[in-house]
Amino acid sequence: MVTRDGDRYVRVTRGLELPPRRAALGLLGVILFVAVPDLATLSPLLQLQVVHQGALFGLAAVGLNLLLRHTRLVSFGHAAFFGTGAYAAAILATHFDVTSMLLLLAGATLFGTLMAGVVGYLSLRHTGLYFSLLTLAFGQLLYAVVIGQGYFGSSDGLSVRPGEANQALLFGVEFGSEAYSVIVYYLTVLVVVVGLLVMWRVINSPFGNALDAIGQNRTRARFIGIPVRRYVFAAFVLSGVYGGLAGGMYGLVQQHVRPESTLYFLRSGDILFMAILGGFQTLVGPLVGGIVLVFLQDVGRDVTSYFDALTGVVLVALVFGFPRGIVGSLKRGSPFRERLGRLAADPSLAGTWLRGAGDAAVAAAYRAGENLRILLFGVN
Repeated sequence: MVTRDGDRYVRVTRGLELPPRRAALGLLGVILFVAVPDLATLSPLLQLQVVHQGALFGLAAVGLNLLLRHTRLVSFGHAAFFGTGAYAAAILATHFDVTSMLLLLAGATLFGTLMAGVVGYLSLRHTGLYFSLLTLAFGQLLYAVVIGQGYFGSSDGLSVRPGEANQALLFGVEFGSEAYSVIVYYLTVLVVVVGLLVMWRVINSPFGNALDAIGQNRTRARFIGIPVRRYVFAAFVLSGVYGGLAGGMYGLVQQHVRPESTLYFLRSGDILFMAILGGFQTLVGPLVGGIVLVFLQDVGRDVTSYFDALTGVVLVALVFGFPRGIVGSLKRGSPFRERLGRLAADPSLAGTWLRGAGDAAVAAAYRAGENLRILLFGVN
């Protein structure tokens, strides 16, 4: 506990000091994150595999968010780095019989970083829509190469089961299937927490401040001496590090990698939407968005065969209810927090807001009907 300007802060690590309330919320979040394997045994609704996958895709979204939040660049190809990491682990395990879990992760991170370097070098000459389309094109090119080559298992994918072992080993120890899933989950918790701390240091460093300046106005950033292209390239490569590491962990969790689940362009859309859903103006928002989105998709499959439509409806409601994302809308000073405070002071406001929402929905439906009539009959 440190005191500054009369206020008390909890020092988490060097340079990271939080108000007591935020520190307590962060500690509670870590405790719940660690306790998921035990909580999953209490309710069938909470599954370890779902939370695990959501956290890994959320980690990739944390990397993407470095571009989205600070440089204002929208990438539609981040599944390329996620898939590269997953396939790197699978290739090392299948074709080279690498059994060490840590070596598989190191290889996944390395190849994901190299892929980000290549794609970033070729794409960052452009900005805006052209940059987004180039990243999408490179992602689809990688998907086409993998699905068309037998070395990568084509559409069947590759197994992450080295040699005669059932799974990768940690420090030379082989675990049973249940123990393995728990061990890998706790390794994921460690990776995610360290990854968030590293990202916090990055965005609060002079490098992060330079990225903010670049995102606000590239021309002014050049005039004050910031090497824009080199800084953005470094941010792009760093986001690829997170994608490759998350993909390698995904391969260890699933123990089988397929192109549709790792490299397809819709997976890039999922990662981007996770960042926006959780709140791309926050650090942990993309992680929360990843867990929420994967959970909704899993629950939707159990409820109805039209799970995509159900997930879409829920997500639309979340976007309208939390315009700054789930975490961003809960921050102090946000419009959502202000509305909650006014509602607590005067509960009768709920009726007024509901009537206003109903009127807005009716007006939107009327406008949509008018536009459809004009489109079909050409009558204005």
